[in-house]
Amino acid sequence: MTAPPFAGLTTFANLPYVHCLAPGGEVVPPFDIAFLGAPFDTATTGRPGARFGPNGVRAGSRRMEARTGWSVYTGENPFLDWATVVDCGDVPLTFLDNTVALRQLTSAHKVVSARRTAAGKTPRIITLGGDHTTTLPALRSTVRHWGPVSVIHFDSHIDTWDPKVLAGGGLSHYAGVNHGTFLHIAHEEGLVANSSIHAGIRAPIMRPRGDVRNDERCGFAMVKARDIDRVGVAGVVSALRKRVNGTNVYISVDIDVLDPAFAPATGTAEPGGWSTRELLAVLDGLSGLEIVGADVVEVAPIYDNPGETTVLAAAEVALALLTLMVQTPIG
Repeated sequence: MTAPPFAGLTTFANLPYVHCLAPGGEVVPPFDIAFLGAPFDTATTGRPGARFGPNGVRAGSRRMEARTGWSVYTGENPFLDWATVVDCGDVPLTFLDNTVALRQLTSAHKVVSARRTAAGKTPRIITLGGDHTTTLPALRSTVRHWGPVSVIHFDSHIDTWDPKVLAGGGLSHYAGVNHGTFLHIAHEEGLVANSSIHAGIRAPIMRPRGDVRNDERCGFAMVKARDIDRVGVAGVVSALRKRVNGTNVYISVDIDVLDPAFAPATGTAEPGGWSTRELLAVLDGLSGLEIVGADVVEVAPIYDNPGETTVLAAAEVALALLTLMVQTPIG
């Protein structure tokens, strides 16, 4: 007998576990795409709990597996295509010092991305967060291999706030690195191309003109949540594709881009968001883009309901990101 998909050790979509962070000298089998957990939530400005997000997303993916992975929409199965896909487990991170934890996560990304595919190329990583600050180490690692990237940022918040504004008026550098400032910092470090774009924005801003000006300075255009009512899914997809056309792309999905009706389990929920179906349709519309990295973040399972609404949605988002990567092999 084979074990049912809800039994046994839990990896994303029942993928094989590989110790990608094994010390030098240990043989690590080659892989093309890796899921990597980032259990970190001590840079949140709202509710904590996203440190349990990686395993929450994995739990939401328990019914996914290769033999039942055929899409009714595309007829494709990303698990049985050309790519070797693995789950690397979680990065061991301290929960007592954000600065150290983010250095640990940066190092882990460097180790995993330095592994080779069977063809000797750089593998791609899908990070399971963790609060949104975890995207910063992922971008640092991605740029080492691919250069500055266009970021498609699905979120209800802009996350480009100047640390001097969001972190208590410049209280400290430590306080300034958080899940609302990481894209500002990424811009300052030269990680983000000026062809980046937000999608699903609806949360209030702190300075009516200053925040938007700074956001544009950081290289971002904006698709607001209610734009989908005016232009539809096709219009949103067109705006995203036009903005990042011809560039390497990093897709970051904060689960709070969804309305709390579809994703209550997140740190900073904002009413008026997209449905799960709308988000998945937008993601499917990005087929063919050269996606070099991705993440799903801000899943805080403690706030979910007995039906596991949020973790199920997050798992589907992660599957959509995997599918996009498999659809476009890149070297």
